[in-house]
Amino acid sequence: MSELLGATLTEIAEKIRTREVTSEEVTRCCLKRIEETSDRNIFISVYERESLAQARACDLLTEAGISLGPLHGVPIALKDNINMKGLRTTAGSKILRGNIPKEDATVAARLRSAGAVIIGKTNMHEFAWGGTTENPHYGCCANAWDKTRNPAGSSGGSGSAVALGCCYGALGTDTGGSVRLPSAVNGITGIRPSIGRISNYGVIPLAYSEDTVGPMCRSVEDCAVMFGVLAGHDYRDKTTALVAAQDYTAELHKGVRDIRLGIIKDYSMLHNQPDVQKCYEEALEQFRSLGAIIKEIELPDIDTLIDAQLIIDAVEPSAVHLDLLRKRPEEYGEDVRILLEAGCMFTGTQYLQALSYRSIFKAEVEEALREVDAIVTPTLPFTALKIGQHEIEIVPGQIEDGLSGNMRYTAIASVSGKPALSIPIGFDAQGLPVGMQILGEAFEEALLFRIGNAYQQSTGYAKRTPVLG
Repeated sequence: MSELLGATLTEIAEKIRTREVTSEEVTRCCLKRIEETSDRNIFISVYERESLAQARACDLLTEAGISLGPLHGVPIALKDNINMKGLRTTAGSKILRGNIPKEDATVAARLRSAGAVIIGKTNMHEFAWGGTTENPHYGCCANAWDKTRNPAGSSGGSGSAVALGCCYGALGTDTGGSVRLPSAVNGITGIRPSIGRISNYGVIPLAYSEDTVGPMCRSVEDCAVMFGVLAGHDYRDKTTALVAAQDYTAELHKGVRDIRLGIIKDYSMLHNQPDVQKCYEEALEQFRSLGAIIKEIELPDIDTLIDAQLIIDAVEPSAVHLDLLRKRPEEYGEDVRILLEAGCMFTGTQYLQALSYRSIFKAEVEEALREVDAIVTPTLPFTALKIGQHEIEIVPGQIEDGLSGNMRYTAIASVSGKPALSIPIGFDAQGLPVGMQILGEAFEEALLFRIGNAYQQSTGYAKRTPVLG
């Protein structure tokens, strides 16, 4: 069991393809691990009967020499704001506890078409509006490396599930950082795609202008494989771009010699916990040793970034929830209700100013990306917080809100609409994972995978897994 659960998605897919193991055996191992970690509140729904039936069907096809695709027979989990036909989708809320969708979300349908075995729905911050996955309705989800700490959010359950071997890949959604943050603090790899690269059809929204769906896996290669299944135009989601998808694994092993990596002057080297800063600097040195060129860049208006992100992230969810907020406010968790009510207090002028800033900042990021091939920062300036801890002292004597601290770096991609990959780059003194964000130009996800894979192939951090305890 430990050998199977320690494999990557691509490794287990190959074992199933060659009939070294069956999909049913693998699925049963994942179901057993879900049971072993049930005290961590990682899943809202587990599909034991359905997933075993899917696995047996995949095994019959394998015996007949038929493969449905690169995920054939591989157990995958979905964040519980992604619709699946006939199966409850709650978005981590009490309000939607009886919600049974009539059709699959596009991303769920594409995973099924590629042969994935959907094993369950993961816990999340209620309606994806928050960064801790401390869910009052389905239990506080625990970090994979330390049960006393949260797994970040809002896709915290997906992050813990992948890290602990409950599945080989999972989908999260990312608005302000909700794929990248749980990936970083759980020691896995996850990507926020370009706006318009992956369909949001059938996904319960948070903030329409920034919502994305992204894969979360153990390795860059696994993410690239899943990304290839998910990417592409969807006629049911008019916001998806008419830009051809590609084989995101084709250039994984080309290395980073002469690739220019930008660090943000007076920003990305400051305001980090000492261990995060140490891991970040060591990662930059590793890239230099691989032949990359590290170059300082400027984003002149970056100091306004978090204010703009928080306004957009507050107003748009409040618009989505306005009717329910008026009629059933008592059914929301207190933290989410307060955030939704606060979003109603911003003026139209403030929202339009935030959107105006977004246009300016997007242009600044694009100007910087003419000088470099990608921008690299820590994914967040600190490691996993204790469950119930909502403030952090990064700089001595300066207490700040964990939500805004979370988005110091992730908001760069969220506000500009660019793709960003988070990879593990080390551990702090307490054994908690540290992540690095690699951000690039729109629809250049293949380059981000190439950069991230070069680092992972030369280091061992992505191969380390938490011990149950």
